[in-house]
Amino acid sequence: MVYIVALLSVIFLGLAAMVISRMTTVVKNANGPVEEGRIGLSNRINGILFVVFFVVGLIAATWSFLYAKQFFLPEASSPHGRRTDFLFWLSMSIITVAFVVTNALLFIFAWMYQHKEGRKAAYYPENHKLELIWTVIPAIVMAVMVFTGWRAWRDIMAEAPENAQVFEIVGKQFNWIVRYPGVDNNKLGAYNYKLIDNNNDTGIDYTDEASFDDFTSTSELHIPVNKPILLKIRARDVLHSVFIPHLRVKMDAVPGMPTRFQFMADKTTDEMRNITGNPNFGYEIACTEVCGQGHFSMRIRLIVEDDASWQAWCKEQKPLLTSTPELAVRIPTNLKAKAAKYLPADAAPAPADSSTVSVKQTGGGASIASAARR
Repeated sequence: MVYIVALLSVIFLGLAAMVISRMTTVVKNANGPVEEGRIGLSNRINGILFVVFFVVGLIAATWSFLYAKQFFLPEASSPHGRRTDFLFWLSMSIITVAFVVTNALLFIFAWMYQHKEGRKAAYYPENHKLELIWTVIPAIVMAVMVFTGWRAWRDIMAEAPENAQVFEIVGKQFNWIVRYPGVDNNKLGAYNYKLIDNNNDTGIDYTDEASFDDFTSTSELHIPVNKPILLKIRARDVLHSVFIPHLRVKMDAVPGMPTRFQFMADKTTDEMRNITGNPNFGYEIACTEVCGQGHFSMRIRLIVEDDASWQAWCKEQKPLLTSTPELAVRIPTNLKAKAAKYLPADAAPAPADSSTVSVKQTGGGASIASAARR
């Protein structure tokens, strides 16, 4: 480390000496006229360096892009993703063309119109036509880009189709919890953050009978292919962000503010393995918001499969009420008969607590509806 500091110190001193030397030259030249020949030589050198820098930079940028293509994600596995990719590359193309043209003019003009003896610069204090052109054209281009991006955002944030399959994903330090609606008409039960504990890590509210067949998973999310998906998103503690790269899905998970994202996967996991030639390929859901020391571990597998396989997998899963029968203490007396079929045969519902809180789902979260003393 000492040698590195010493080397950096030497480099700094050398650069400082060079700057002081150049400043001294500038001060001397300011005291009197500079020879015409020296000005011409300096300008020619600078003009050539401008052009060389532009050409070398263009070649380097092109090489960098071509080399990086091998690390790009494959074609998106969702219609929304392909639309997003098209808008991205359209924007990049427009920006790249504008960048190359403006910088080419900048560097080439620096060479073409360098100082020459006897040449006088012509000044145009105003040119309304030119100003109108370079104002209106970029404004139209930017308006088109903003409008197309807004339409894509509007579509994913619109109300999901009636046949959309509903799932919920909850982020917490440091893993994802997925909740499935079971078999009851594709409906998730209500939730209440006050009910979260070691047995009920998403706060499922069992005063809502739609919750009885809900089940959860912390290892994978299974979804059917070619079917609209409505992904409801929550966070238990800090800010997280749901990211499914191959589907181009990304949405923040914000504590106290439920969000959502609708999409449709049109390539199963097996199809992507054939397309990529990678037998170990797998979709994943990752967190793209640094949420603490264990942020790196916030990932969960996404399995995209045909509807028959998905239905069969769902039927194999047990409701949380079945695997954790002690949650039955939260069930109101008038709903215990309906909940009985989800409880193990040897597990009768325990007596309710001294009070039972009824919670109804609202658009912005959960609100307490009533409290009845037992």
